[in-house]
Amino acid sequence: MDSSLVELHDLKVAFDGVQVLHGIDLKVKRGQAVGLVGESGCGKSVTWLAALGLLPGKATVSGSVKLEGRELRGAPRSALEQVRGGRIAMIFQDPSSSLNPVQRIGRQIIEALMLHRGLRGAAAKAEALRLLDIVGIPDARSRIDLYPHEFSGGQCQRLMIAMALAGEPDILIADEPTTALDATIQAQILDLLIQLRTETGMATVFISHDLGAVAQVCERVCVMYAGRIVEQGSVAQLFSEPLHPYTRGLFDAIPTIDGPRKRLIPIPGTVPNPKQLAAGCSFSPRCPRALDLCRSDRPALDVLDDGRSLACLRPVPKLDTPAPAVRVADEALS
Repeated sequence: MDSSLVELHDLKVAFDGVQVLHGIDLKVKRGQAVGLVGESGCGKSVTWLAALGLLPGKATVSGSVKLEGRELRGAPRSALEQVRGGRIAMIFQDPSSSLNPVQRIGRQIIEALMLHRGLRGAAAKAEALRLLDIVGIPDARSRIDLYPHEFSGGQCQRLMIAMALAGEPDILIADEPTTALDATIQAQILDLLIQLRTETGMATVFISHDLGAVAQVCERVCVMYAGRIVEQGSVAQLFSEPLHPYTRGLFDAIPTIDGPRKRLIPIPGTVPNPKQLAAGCSFSPRCPRALDLCRSDRPALDVLDDGRSLACLRPVPKLDTPAPAVRVADEALS
């Protein structure tokens, strides 16, 4: 029996006729933590904005987005508004632009409680104070009537998490929630996300560039490139034996703290323009292992014997992959 909470199937997105997502297949089970990694522009955020119907009108979305078997794509706005915040909540990487600067934070949290749980008056304020305590806002009772600019960047992110929790969602989409924060605050936010998932049982989708953060928060990882998932598997599989050359390149570009000093190995070039994708594998122009076949044939995302999925005609041999990839990710956290 399929226990998927959210299921994306063949999800495609185009802007003004230019395809930017090329058929995303992804399942998130109840209580599961899934990471999406990849360079800027690979389609991580667009995937979930499309799933929630939050893209602008010029976007063309096709495919299927199901929440416990209920189709969301093409659903009326009233149905989507019941899902957004109530069943699926999303927090963004820039909390300062997500909070209303002219409204007190207490009012913003209470508004979410009114919309999704029908709480009003003293009950709503008491629940807002409880949420502020949960996310670690000190002296919540005296600060509930402050404005967003009176909080630090890390505290604003905590406020966004409190607003997301107001609807008691089944799944939380965290879109690079630590990007603008310093290392100490990043660690605190990651610990908070792990704690909330443990206590509430909600599923988490963690979108990030930081492989170390993904290793700390997630159980399963999807590596995206140029609007496609190119490798998918458990954290242990991908961090110990990355098979796709792009995934391996992400690890090679992480500096190590111990051992001899050596030059980093960058991935040459940049994410391709969606208007100018290669005929075959999109990564082939940057791939050191690419053959002529890679430039002409596009690999399908196939399931391997070990359960992971891979879209590559010439993967990195397992014997050539050093075991310390997990250690590299651990060092990125320290």
